[in-house]
Amino acid sequence: MTHTDILAKSGLTAADLTGGSLAVRSPVDGAALATVTEIDAAAMPGVIASAKAAFNEWRKVPGPKRGELVRILGEELRAEKETLGRLVTLECGKIYQEGLGEVQEMIDICDFAVGLSRQLHGLTIASERPDHAMRETWHPAGVVAVISAFNFPVAVWAWNTALALICGDSVIWKPSEKTPLTAIACQKILDRALARFADAPAGLHHTVIGGRAVGEALVDSPDVAIVSATGSTRMGREVAPKVAARFGRSILELGGNNAMIVTPSADLEMAVRAIVFSAVGTCGQRCTSLRRLIVHRSVKDQLLSRLTAAYKSVRIGNPLLDGTLVGPLIDKASFDGFSAAIANAKAEGGTVLTGGERTLTAEFPDAYYVTPAIVDMPAQSAVVKHETFAPILYVLTYDDFDQAVHLQNDVPQGLSSCIFTTDVRESEFFLSAQGSDCGIANVNIGPSGAEIGGAFGGEKETGGGRESGSDAWKGYMRRQTNTVNYGRSLPLAQGIKFDL
Repeated sequence: MTHTDILAKSGLTAADLTGGSLAVRSPVDGAALATVTEIDAAAMPGVIASAKAAFNEWRKVPGPKRGELVRILGEELRAEKETLGRLVTLECGKIYQEGLGEVQEMIDICDFAVGLSRQLHGLTIASERPDHAMRETWHPAGVVAVISAFNFPVAVWAWNTALALICGDSVIWKPSEKTPLTAIACQKILDRALARFADAPAGLHHTVIGGRAVGEALVDSPDVAIVSATGSTRMGREVAPKVAARFGRSILELGGNNAMIVTPSADLEMAVRAIVFSAVGTCGQRCTSLRRLIVHRSVKDQLLSRLTAAYKSVRIGNPLLDGTLVGPLIDKASFDGFSAAIANAKAEGGTVLTGGERTLTAEFPDAYYVTPAIVDMPAQSAVVKHETFAPILYVLTYDDFDQAVHLQNDVPQGLSSCIFTTDVRESEFFLSAQGSDCGIANVNIGPSGAEIGGAFGGEKETGGGRESGSDAWKGYMRRQTNTVNYGRSLPLAQGIKFDL
């Protein structure tokens, strides 16, 4: 299937693909895909006003009825799974299997949200006063801005939007400028769901294509109740203070510098499989990609021998073709970051065991394919503590388990982590308050590939936000405590006497 075929099958028309100023290129081969029209930042107040008006109506709709819209969206996504998955691959470069997996994640969160729409429950609370009842209720929060990144161009939108819609919020989505076509396709899919639902207010969901000024309009507006932003720590440092200054709320999903501890008792065969997928999947461009391998000295040589052999067998190439396991980096800037990190690692005493080079230049001269790198480091130096969004795996050696846990935690980021061990004491310590300081901690699986049932997010420079499953829905609502006096007197709390 050609690029043109994929675009056409995705429902993208000439009006969607031409006449704008934002050039879109495929990382697969560098081919020009479109010139997309960007919204004028001056139009953003009108968009926000439209979303706010829609919220005022949508919040009146019962939660289970709101869930019906998301159920229909899930049906539309099921019908478009293969098509949208292929478009994800074309525009962001992850292999087709991962593109399909990303769309399945969208479907899964819709299913989760539909059930949740009947479970937006609070608490009943015992009152200290006679003939009084206390309860906690949850109400829609308002307009939710979703600012997403290129590496998961559609799943992160679905995480936020499915929950926001069933919670009674309206949504404005600003996708990455690197992946606007998948966003336009998702808006079309949602439009079909809205047409079938036939009872949603106009302006319930907007997709706005644009750069920094568009994002700033969302971040700065007091009419945007919640800003859910996925991206770099640098971006988060700009977003969070601005939202906080106007007393808005932010859900931040930022950097990850994820580690795996491999202990002497680990199943090395299973560990190798987990390492390879976690470190080279999406060409190392997941926020949950494995970046640090902390391995016990006694098993290091055996593990690295197997691991380097596995790396050399990984098939790099066109991600649209079956059998490819590693596609390209998104663009030249990412390749430059990859190359600089390799050079810095060498300068800091690292030894490149395999990979670290650009490849397939004859076949794809305008794209940026690289060989995933394994770098043995003498210490957790500056380059190791910095998140490079590329397939570089730094290897660190430990002798004492406490040292391994310290290395795992001794980075600015705190997203995902894992340990491979068959020692229950080690695994339970790793999951305890004294163990991993990350928002995600796994035993005998890698750090990437999270299911939607759990809350997703991390600590420290990862931003502290939570999306997707568990009780992450509470981030899209406002909490209210209610007290009802059903008696005929007015006792005060704390036994206070105030007699007139």
